[in-house]
Amino acid sequence: MVFLVGRLADRYGARVMLMFAVTGLGLACFGMAFAVGPIAFFFAFASLRAFGQGSLPVNGTLLVAQWFVKYRGRAMAVMGIGGAASNAAFPTISQQLIEMFGWRETYMILGAFVWILIIPLAIFVVRNRPEDRGENPDGADELPASERRAAESTDAPLSDNALKTLFFWVTSLSIGVPSMVGTAYVFHQISILTDFGLSASLAAGLFVPFAITATISSFIGGYLVDRYDPIRVYTGNAMLFIVATIVLVFVTNPFLGFVYAGLMGLFQGIQMIIMNSTWAYFYGRQGLGKIQGAGSMTNIAYSAIGPLPLAALYGVFGDFRPAILILGTLMIVSAISINLVRSRAPIVESYED
Repeated sequence: MVFLVGRLADRYGARVMLMFAVTGLGLACFGMAFAVGPIAFFFAFASLRAFGQGSLPVNGTLLVAQWFVKYRGRAMAVMGIGGAASNAAFPTISQQLIEMFGWRETYMILGAFVWILIIPLAIFVVRNRPEDRGENPDGADELPASERRAAESTDAPLSDNALKTLFFWVTSLSIGVPSMVGTAYVFHQISILTDFGLSASLAAGLFVPFAITATISSFIGGYLVDRYDPIRVYTGNAMLFIVATIVLVFVTNPFLGFVYAGLMGLFQGIQMIIMNSTWAYFYGRQGLGKIQGAGSMTNIAYSAIGPLPLAALYGVFGDFRPAILILGTLMIVSAISINLVRSRAPIVESYED
């Protein structure tokens, strides 16, 4: 779904596809409300994932990438505040609605809420590109130098052949590794930390410092991505992840648990900005939907399978520690791989523009 939505956004604009995704998400909520039997629940839940986790974020990322170049990383961080606030608020809100009305009715309320909140904004406020309003990216007086070069060039856009290049696939597979390993750690966090001697309530409570540091560090990531090549930022962030992994292996008390949660939150906030900014940095704004959609598809696939290898390794060793270390080494492999293809990067934007 996300790959198709990205391509359609290139053709019809992210604004139209945003309305499509929101409509689909609302219908998926109503589908959950009226679903009866496992097949109906499967298709309704799959639709929630396709429209909610896949299509909506891609369109939001595309819109920000079109409106900002020099300050794109920081703009992505501001966009991320909405996601963080939703993650903090909606579990409690949903639980209260379920207690008041029931879970089926709650799905209908959420579906209507999504439509009422986003569709009017998409119609009356959102525009695909600043050029649609006679403006330039970042509110600048003129287009960035990279955009002027692209306009003057007679060559085909870089996005046309991006999916056929080694650079794209190695980069996509590399920056997707944190989605797999990070999801595995988060999915099994309570099991891991209780196995290490912490209480289940404390293990669950560590999601709070994780969320706080992730929100704060996204602005650090935005500044770094606005200033440096995303591959360099990713390499440094991968080292941070390794440190967090080592701390996790040695967690035996609440203090180390909080240190781990803080480090993982710091990593996750920066990583979110890297994933959202990398493709626009290397390929520019033209035809970005196809590339962003393909890259997002890789990340979603990684996230879906992430918990499985950790569980399988735990079954082999009977201990989370060696399983965690094995998965953690994948970050080292990804950092090395992405740097090996860095010389093939079609860099179209530089922050000297």
